[in-house]
Amino acid sequence: MKFTLLSGLIAAPYTPFDVEGRLNLARIPDLAAALRRNGVQGAFVCGTTGEGTALTNEERRKVADAWTRARPSGLVVIVHVGHNCLSESVALAQHAASMGADAFAMLPPSQPRPATLDDLIACCAMVAAAAPGLPFYYYHMPAATGVNFAMADFLRTAAPRIPNLAGIKFTYEHLMDFGQALAFDPARYAVLHGRDETLLAGLALGAKGAVGSTYNYAAPVYHRVMRAFAAGDIATARREQALAVRIVEIMVRHGGLAAGKMIMKLIGLDCGGMRLPQRSITAAAEEQLKDDLTAAGFFEAIRQI
Repeated sequence: MKFTLLSGLIAAPYTPFDVEGRLNLARIPDLAAALRRNGVQGAFVCGTTGEGTALTNEERRKVADAWTRARPSGLVVIVHVGHNCLSESVALAQHAASMGADAFAMLPPSQPRPATLDDLIACCAMVAAAAPGLPFYYYHMPAATGVNFAMADFLRTAAPRIPNLAGIKFTYEHLMDFGQALAFDPARYAVLHGRDETLLAGLALGAKGAVGSTYNYAAPVYHRVMRAFAAGDIATARREQALAVRIVEIMVRHGGLAAGKMIMKLIGLDCGGMRLPQRSITAAAEEQLKDDLTAAGFFEAIRQI
C-alpha cells in the first residue's frame, strides 16, 4: 500500500485548557491557523506534548475532532492513538479515521511493555488494522516507553504484516539507528526526525520531515536551518541550529513542556496550564523565562521568515 509520505515541519501541539483545567477547544482554530502561517505542514495531536495520556479517551476524541475540523488547507492532522490498553487504541484509531484524520500513530504499551520485536509488531498490527485505509506511523520514543528495538529491523519485519505502515516518528538520540531506518526503503517509508535540537543532524542523514514541540512557536528558525542545509550553506544552518538549541535549553531549564506551553502564551496563543502529574510554571518563573528568551534573541528570531 503506497501513501503520500509526510514531510516538512510537523508540530506537536499543546492541548489547550481553560482556567478550570477543562478542554478549551475554541482555541484550536487559532493554533491551527498560526501553524499554517508559519509554514508548518502538519499537526501531531494528542501525543506527549499534547498530554495525551492525561486526557480521557472522550477528551482525546474531542481534541482529534476539533483539529480535523479546524485544519486550514495544506495542514495535515496526525492523531496519536497509543494507549496501554490496545482495545482503546483500536477505538481511537477507528474514531480518527471516521473524523477524516490524514494519518495516525501510536506509542506502544509501556506497562507492561512488549518484550520482543514480534510482540511489538503484533501490537502495532492490531491497531493499524482498525483503520486500514489510513497511513500508520509507529512512534518510537524509548525514553518514555522503555521499548527499544532497531527501527530498520522493525520496518523490515513489520512491512509484510502492516499493509498501511507509512513510517516512524523517531524520537531518540541513536542517530545510527535513525540513519539505518531512513535507508531501509525511503521511497516507501518516512522516518520523521523527532528531536528538535538535532534537526540538522537528521537532515544530514537524509530526513525529509520532522515532528517537534518547538515548531509550535519557533518554526521560522527551523525553516532557516532546512533552507540553509538544502542550499549547502552549512555555516548558516549550524548557526540557526545553535539558536534552536538555546531555545530548547531555556525551555528545558524552566520546566520542559510546561515552559513550552508558557511560551505559547508569550506569543499570544495561550493554551492554559498543565495537568497533573505535570505542573504549570509559576508567575515568577514565567518572567524569568521571558527574560531569558529575550536575551537569546528568541522574539526577533521567530519574526524573521
